Amino acid sequence: MEQIHAGTPWWRRLLLIVVATVASLAMVQAGAAAYPKPKPTIVLVHGAWADGSSWNGVTSRLQDLGYDVRVPPNTLRSVDTDSETVADFLETLRGPIILAGHSYGGTVITNAATGNRNVKALVFVDAFAPAQGENVFELSGPNSALSGDPTTLFDFVPYPQSPPGDVDLYLKQNVFLRDFASGVPTRMAKLLYAAQRPLALSAAQDGSGVPAWQTIRSWYVLGTQDKIIPPDRQRFMAERANSRITEVRSGHLSLVTHPGVVTGVILQAVRATS
Repeated sequence: MEQIHAGTPWWRRLLLIVVATVASLAMVQAGAAAYPKPKPTIVLVHGAWADGSSWNGVTSRLQDLGYDVRVPPNTLRSVDTDSETVADFLETLRGPIILAGHSYGGTVITNAATGNRNVKALVFVDAFAPAQGENVFELSGPNSALSGDPTTLFDFVPYPQSPPGDVDLYLKQNVFLRDFASGVPTRMAKLLYAAQRPLALSAAQDGSGVPAWQTIRSWYVLGTQDKIIPPDRQRFMAERANSRITEVRSGHLSLVTHPGVVTGVILQAVRATS
């Protein structure tokens, strides 16, 4: 770079200053490109009558794109316990987080993300997005496949140290295959049925806390063929949360039957909040 001397004409001095400034800005931009913003950690929370493997199709796609994906277990014991478990897990992560929940997992992320500044987006997948005080059973509505006689829907199984009257709820096989896993190939649906994790009755009746979707941007995958959380109930919750809605022609397990669509919505949230 040419040096500026006392005898250098004013116009040449100005030109040299402009050239130096432009060069400095170019170096700053090059440095920023060399050190891009870190990718967020994507945390996926499963719902009732499922486990972390229900996210496998989404997880593998995100991992192929270079994302760190975590799928912590959902204990399915109570809204408070389940949410605190996930919230404690989130506290161990550094950097930005995209938090997704399926079905009852939507209730969990609604509570677990509250107050966590690292959570940049919520993604609900055929999920509950409750307001304060609401519970899973009331939000599913009268047209849900789970609104009938409980003795025809669930197998009741006691669990150790349960509160008086509480039990684990397992979906009966016909309900699981016909309603919960509608659209899933029969052989796969039977495997999912055999491995289902139960939801405590009390968890389905617990009122939710202060919702994180009041302060965190959200996206919603709405299954238009869902028999567990009917589409009109999903839309009500999604619109109330000001979520960006993506419809998919799927039953309750769109994360299994349409993992590409669900992955795409998660990536929308990543791009919008990066």
